[in-house]
Amino acid sequence: MSQGSLADRLGRYVNLVDSEREALAALGESERAVSRGAMLRPEQAAARELYIVRSGWLYSSLLMADGRRQVFSLHLPGEFAGSAALAFERAPFALVAVTDAVVAVIDKLAIRSLFEHQPRLAMLLAMLGQAERVALYDRLASIGRTSAKARVAALICDILHRLRGAGESVKDGVPMPLTQEEIGDATGLTAVHVNRMMRRLADEGLIARTNGRIRILDEAGLAAIAHHVDRFTAVDTSWLPPPRK
Repeated sequence: MSQGSLADRLGRYVNLVDSEREALAALGESERAVSRGAMLRPEQAAARELYIVRSGWLYSSLLMADGRRQVFSLHLPGEFAGSAALAFERAPFALVAVTDAVVAVIDKLAIRSLFEHQPRLAMLLAMLGQAERVALYDRLASIGRTSAKARVAALICDILHRLRGAGESVKDGVPMPLTQEEIGDATGLTAVHVNRMMRRLADEGLIARTNGRIRILDEAGLAAIAHHVDRFTAVDTSWLPPPRK
């Protein structure tokens, strides 16, 4: 299966057997391209699909009554996008492309077959959904109870660990295609405040910004400020049942 498939995502956590790979291949993934700034799925659209990001970045967001936007989650290459909508007939959040992106599309009814015939894969999907939920709790705590500098540091740490966990090289830093306004929407800050905090992190020798990338100069120091916990590498698969043949 191609990079950014559901098999790639689940295969990070368990060694897939042939029957599981066959079940995943039978889901019938198709590809869809979405341009930078475009909506892959608007808020309250029919929620009949799950997406795996094959390339590019997306985010989930909600438009408030006063016109302000809250960005809840980033979706990076190899990750799920839109999984929260599996519980609903209508999508609770919009999915927007940060960059030009390509996603694998899986119909919700096809996902049901995993729960019927491949319990280990179904349980792993449910566990990763819980990891996403706890990561969202972390973001809520960060926005509600930490300083502006800690919020920006937490976002950088989150991106760093997720890209590294997906096997991407972060030796030369992490890309930052988000605008300062989008970073503000994710951290509860104004664009001006985001810029100020980025400068402060740079002045303190924690990061350097060059050519649209953020290079981490002091990872331990940045993580300490952010109070960051990598929820996805901590997923416990030891209790899962054996694969079904």
